[in-house]
Amino acid sequence: MTAEPWVVVCAVNSWTGTARTDRHITTQLTRYARVLWVDPPVSVVTPSDYRHGAPRSLRPRLVAEAPRVTRLATVAQPFHTRRGIRLATPALVRAQIRWALRRLGVRPAAVLAFSASDLLGRWGDDVVDVLYATDDYLAGADLMQIAPEDVDREEREALARADRVIVVSEVLAEKWRALGADPVVVPGGVRADAYTGVDSAPLPADVDLPGPVAGVVGHLSDRIDVRLLEAVVEAGCSLLMVGSRDERWAVREFERLCAHPRVAYVGHRPFAELPSYLRLIDVGLTPYVDTAFNRASFPLKTLEYLAAGRPVVSTDLPAVRWLDTDLIHIVTDPAAFGEAALKVAAEARMPERVKARQEFAAEHSWANRADRVARAIGFTVTGD
Repeated sequence: MTAEPWVVVCAVNSWTGTARTDRHITTQLTRYARVLWVDPPVSVVTPSDYRHGAPRSLRPRLVAEAPRVTRLATVAQPFHTRRGIRLATPALVRAQIRWALRRLGVRPAAVLAFSASDLLGRWGDDVVDVLYATDDYLAGADLMQIAPEDVDREEREALARADRVIVVSEVLAEKWRALGADPVVVPGGVRADAYTGVDSAPLPADVDLPGPVAGVVGHLSDRIDVRLLEAVVEAGCSLLMVGSRDERWAVREFERLCAHPRVAYVGHRPFAELPSYLRLIDVGLTPYVDTAFNRASFPLKTLEYLAAGRPVVSTDLPAVRWLDTDLIHIVTDPAAFGEAALKVAAEARMPERVKARQEFAAEHSWANRADRVARAIGFTVTGD
């Protein structure tokens, strides 16, 4: 192993896309090691919307992406998400990781895989293999359009090759314990410092809504209960939606929402611009459908709203219960959800409440979460 440790992070999101758990943890792990970040593979026929600015290439590339982070842009065969080709893709990705490690002249101390793909257990007995489950892969098989029997097999094979299992919720921990694992629970976190200046951020030029404004930030898909968004508008709030959207999601309902004079949808916005939109919001929404997939997840938007000083109205999720705070208002019935959003919006800007929300969010920083991951890998954490 090289004098300075390296960690390979096999991500499920592109480094150049929206920052999610894999990237946030990686950024903080650079306090302990240099990182080879492995982008999920794309092919020359992958649509631009899923390439996040990556050029069409037949060869993998190494890019110095951030201090102590080198990104491996991997490639795959065309139509690599189709079942037959998909099952062969991990071997191709592993070969590209080996190529990158040779180019860098390093051996990793650990390999973290954020999916159950066949990427663990191939790097030597002295390498710590970590399966990092941010979702219930099997419960989300239909959502991801993958055969459930394939996911079930991949989960069991990944567990057999893993030295450690990290999960984001107690629901996921229970699932992996039933499979024989002893998982470490590392819930989602927040970059609290990125939201402290929300109320002095420049106002966005593309939104003009009367108050109070309820907002939902993040990807709009079948995970979101559109009835709750409708109820918020019916209760008297304006609605601001910021984020990408699955075009198959609630097509008619979404069109009807966007036609309302008190509703604005601005699509995806870069992370640096989010404070401007959060400045407009009086209450943040986590309007998730009650599904096994959602119950196992940890919605990052909830802590992000609090870090911006905004109250939150959420459906009843185990992750929200785990946070155990009255700063989040839990409601499931659509009519009551809308009424709750209208009510809590009235206290959104009270200085003492804003301070309480931001202080609570700061306790759940990504730095603290990454310390747990570092311990699981075997790194020494300051203060231990």
